[in-house]
Amino acid sequence: MRPIDATPLPATPLPHVTHNGNIHAFPLQRDGARRVLLVASSGGHWIELCRLTSAFARWDCQFVSTAAGMTPPRGHRPVLQISDSSRDDLRTMLGSIRQLRAIIREFRPELIVSTGAAPGALAILLGKFSGARTIWIDSIANSEEMSLSGRAVRGVADLRLTQWPQLANRAKGITYFGQVM
Repeated sequence: MRPIDATPLPATPLPHVTHNGNIHAFPLQRDGARRVLLVASSGGHWIELCRLTSAFARWDCQFVSTAAGMTPPRGHRPVLQISDSSRDDLRTMLGSIRQLRAIIREFRPELIVSTGAAPGALAILLGKFSGARTIWIDSIANSEEMSLSGRAVRGVADLRLTQWPQLANRAKGITYFGQVM
């Protein structure tokens, strides 16, 4: 596995999709930071994602969640809201796919990170098709086995992390680095 290259890019205008679907250009951060899309469902998944934000201090962060009115834990961009979805409702899943595809197309992230659940897995899958590097961090709630979404991104995510050492399995591509919570 190659380390993620954090070499700054030139500061150029970047199209941006606001929470209500309007598109306008935001320049990259002054230092030309690389772009990371951070995606999580509301609740515990969102809390875990927010606790990781210091790792992206030099990145241009765009947060995406399934809840309305979220405050971004880092950066100047508003948190984008997408539809919540699950494997049991194809209609909402297709809505999430459409929304995530538009966000990925406009923001052009170099890295996508998700702590779950289904919308995060969709972001990982769609991001991989767009050429982004991807990291899946399974929720701390999954102490006995990887979540269904975590299993779904096997072979797609560049890095799949568990927060429980007993779940780490090199053959299955699951790595343990520690706990977020």
